Amino acid sequence: MKTILLASTLVLSSQAIAQTDTHFSVSADECAVDFKNDVQITPDQLYIKNGNGQPVMIDAQGYLYIANQAVNLDQDERLAMQTYADTLRAELPKVASIALQGVELAGVAIEEVASAFNLHSFDALTDLMDELHSEIEGAFYQQGTFVMGEQTFNEFGEQFEHQFEEKIEQAIEGAMMESIGSLLVAIGSEMVNSGGDMESFEQRMENLGSELEQRVEGQAKALEQQANALCGRFESIAAQEAQLSAMIPQLKGYQLFNYR
Repeated sequence: MKTILLASTLVLSSQAIAQTDTHFSVSADECAVDFKNDVQITPDQLYIKNGNGQPVMIDAQGYLYIANQAVNLDQDERLAMQTYADTLRAELPKVASIALQGVELAGVAIEEVASAFNLHSFDALTDLMDELHSEIEGAFYQQGTFVMGEQTFNEFGEQFEHQFEEKIEQAIEGAMMESIGSLLVAIGSEMVNSGGDMESFEQRMENLGSELEQRVEGQAKALEQQANALCGRFESIAAQEAQLSAMIPQLKGYQLFNYR
């Protein structure tokens, strides 16, 4: 789960918002299930692929096909398949939603800092957040299809680590270096407004940091709660998959979630 929400922790622990000590993530240790296999969700079908090259397809009515061959199901089995597909359709896109919300929150924090000190050198970080937002959307939404699974996570995680992590560090360092002059001017202006009273100036800076922290922390905790709740629902899906495999033996090997 940590890989899924990696983007959500992006800037909340960086120098760009050093006043806050807030971050949110759901680590792999906190989630009792692992992802395996891959799923693709279209408006009318749901596909699950494993390593054997024979995909499972579940249509909107709950009918099951393996390697394009229909599997005979009784009414209870078909309804169980339909419920399972509807559950995946409702829950899985929340992964992308949480990650995208995390990037948006990081962008808000950057804008707050930049606005407070009238800094324009943070534009590179803002552009990077937009790029990451597009990258996440591209990883989970491909040609009108929602895609999720072990392969997707691995590819996205590797690309993030090697590409964006370096870019983020460089953008933060560059922004901080370019902002030194503007920061000094802003600090000078604040001190003038405070009449040269250092205690008053320090209090205003502390208030600014506290206000930013409160705004970011509340939203960050809400996202963390969403992520933890989603972990719990994934555990329920894992139990549902175990029941389906017992009911329909052909489904063995196609589970998306694996208990540890």
